[in-house]
Order: sequence, then C-alpha cells, then structure tokens
Amino acid sequence: MKITNRDRVFTDNSNEATSEVTFVTSKQNKNFVQSAKENGCTQFIKSSELKNYFDFSTIKVVGITGTNGKTTTAAAIYSILLDLGYKVALQGTRGFFINDEKIEDYSLTTPVQISNFLHIQKALERDCDFFIMEVSSHAIEQNRIEGLDFALKIHTNITQDHLDYHKTIEEYIKVKNSFFSDESMKLINKDDKNIKFNIKNTFAYGAENPATYKVTAYSLKNGLHVALQHFSNMVHFSSPMMGLFNVYNLTAAVASVNLLTKKPLQEICDVVEYFGGVAGRMEVVSTEPLIVVDFAHTHDGMKEVFNSFQDYEIISVFGAGGDRDRTKRPIMGKMAEQFSKEIIVTADNPRFEDPDIICEDILKGIENKENVTVELNRKEAIKIALEKSKNYKNPIILVLGKGDEEYQIIYDKKLPQNDKQMIQEILNEYK
Repeated sequence: MKITNRDRVFTDNSNEATSEVTFVTSKQNKNFVQSAKENGCTQFIKSSELKNYFDFSTIKVVGITGTNGKTTTAAAIYSILLDLGYKVALQGTRGFFINDEKIEDYSLTTPVQISNFLHIQKALERDCDFFIMEVSSHAIEQNRIEGLDFALKIHTNITQDHLDYHKTIEEYIKVKNSFFSDESMKLINKDDKNIKFNIKNTFAYGAENPATYKVTAYSLKNGLHVALQHFSNMVHFSSPMMGLFNVYNLTAAVASVNLLTKKPLQEICDVVEYFGGVAGRMEVVSTEPLIVVDFAHTHDGMKEVFNSFQDYEIISVFGAGGDRDRTKRPIMGKMAEQFSKEIIVTADNPRFEDPDIICEDILKGIENKENVTVELNRKEAIKIALEKSKNYKNPIILVLGKGDEEYQIIYDKKLPQNDKQMIQEILNEYK
C-alpha cells in the first residue's frame, strides 16, 4: 500500500518500493529490506519517522480499545458528533466511513500504519473535525498505531480474549493497559478491575464506583433510560437500545463527546436517542417469536447479553471460533448453562479446526446436558431453537457469536452465511 504527501511516495510493501518510492520499515517488514533494495529502492525511513512527513494537527484522532463494546462505543461517538453538526470519519470493525458514507468495507479492526495514515488523509480531504477509530490489542502490540497523536483514548473493559495470540490473560491485560500509559487525555471505565493507567489527564465513567461521569440511576425497560451526574450537573438520556452494557457504551460516548467538544452535556444527551445501535449487536430480528442476534463471542460478552433478558426464558444458539483461544470455550458453555433454559451448540467460524472438537470443548463447561443439543449446521440449529421456543411461555432466542457477519469461515474459505438472513428465511418457511 502506498501513501503520498506533496513530494514523496511511501510504502510498507517491498514489492512497491522502487527508486522513486520510500520504504517504511517496521518490525513486521524488517526482513524485506533487502527485497526492497533489489527492486531499486534507495530511500528508507523507520515507521516512527513517518509522522514527520504528514500534518494531522487539524483533526482530532480518538481511539477506543477494550474486549467488548469498541464497535458500539465508536459508532455512538460518530453518530452523536454527526448529529451535533461536526464532520467525522469512523474506522473499525464495520469498515471505514466519512460523514455517513461508507468508503471501504471491513478488513482489520485496526489496519496497518500506512492504512491508518491514508484514512486520516482522506478524512482531512473531506474537512473532518474528528477521526474515530477502534484499536485492537493486536494493533497495540504490533505498533500499527505508531505515529498517531490521540486527542482522546477510551477504555471500555478488559476481559479474556485473544489468548491464542497473547498466550496469557496477564499479557493481554498488559498490552491493553499499555495504551493508557502516556499523558494524553484518557477516559476510563472505573468499574473495570483490570484497568491500569497513567492518572495524569484521566477522566472516568461508571455506575458502581465514583467517577467524573457517574451513572446514578438507570432503567432497562423499553430501551435505556439513564441519569448521569457530572460534578453538580445532573442530565438524562434515553435510547432504544437494550442491555446494561449499552448503558456503559453510551455513557462512554456521551462523556467522550463532552470532553472533545466542551458542548453542554444535556445538549449531547438529547441526540443519543437518534443512535439506534450497530447491526448485529443486540439486534432484534423478530418480535414474534422474540429473536435477538449479537456478536458476543466471549463469556463476558455472553453474560452481558444474558443479563439483559433475565425476565425471559432464554434459548441460546452459539459456537466458538476455530484456531482461537480454546480455554474460553468451556467457560462460554458454563455461562450459557447458568442463564439458559435450552442450549443449542453449533458451528461458528471453525477455520482449520474440527467443529466437533470445538463443540466438545464447549460441552466440557456444561454439567447438566439434559437441555443441550449439538447441531453443527447453523441454520438447522436456529430451526431447533424455534421449535423448542414453543414449549415456553415467555421465550427469547439469542443467536450469538457472529453478529452481522456475512460469511462462515471453513478452512480458509469464506462461505456466504448471515444469521439474520437465515432467521428470516426460516420464519418465512413457517408462514
């Protein structure tokens, strides 16, 4: 990939490095320097130097990291800022957007350094005031965000995930926390026991512990209704979204916009209701029967969803990704058993793993398997859930793990599959 300033072209791909193109070296591509030289490249700079060739001083870059909630929080900040009249770019799991227009589809949660620079450059060309981006633990560890000066860094939560890459929960927490070790402005979830941060220039939000932005009361009936205290100022916001975790996500978004714009807090809260949430995140696909699709793929993410529907008889449909952290699978099974009347274990994205073995890992966490069904075909699993829902007075079917993904990954192939579409097809068959 290439990026150009007024008089120079840069690349991090040795195949694109020539006598007229500067090769940007990083720990990811340092072994390809010789290849770049063989292509005729004579100009080399380190990735830490790339920022010296671009001026991003007129745009505020905002980074959100955490195990859960990054996508919703980032999208909420983006939505609120747009509704307040600002020009904004959003980069993350769902793609790259500028001023409500989708520019690129999803690739990585956080792209490589040159892609980040290129996206900010495009945002500047559209006169954007803000660049909102999700920041993954992989991106932090691999220095993909090198050279970016963040106007605000936001923390959602830190729970177990990605141990296939980081190996231990301690290392994962350490990597996440490293994002908050500098003196840039930070917004921290005060209720997360795993967060450690540089206290300088730090603000906090939360519902349980004292915080700069403190949730003093909330209701989860018919959407969300939240009372928020900021020093002596008491404000309120409402949202059609569901779940306690979205109280946190929306509070983080409101607090962030307040810190970034200094606009009156109630003025910010007044536009929260216009944000309807993110596709595939706590999305109601059907009301009769009640079916909700969510991206939850960790035990903590599942717990948050389950907690939102304790008044219902829960029927859960889920699996776990292949070639990923195996230790979380039995914990996910245990979490489902704790909250569900019925469990249908199915395939997620098995990749190169045997889906039967993945399901066996999940089942290890479930003590009572009386109301457990294993059906690897995801569409058939949803059909089974629909049939079982007829045995309950107040059922809800929770289809978890894939959200609005348009595919299922088997080996290295992406095969078309979408939970919402399958649910609609099944419901149409029942009509």
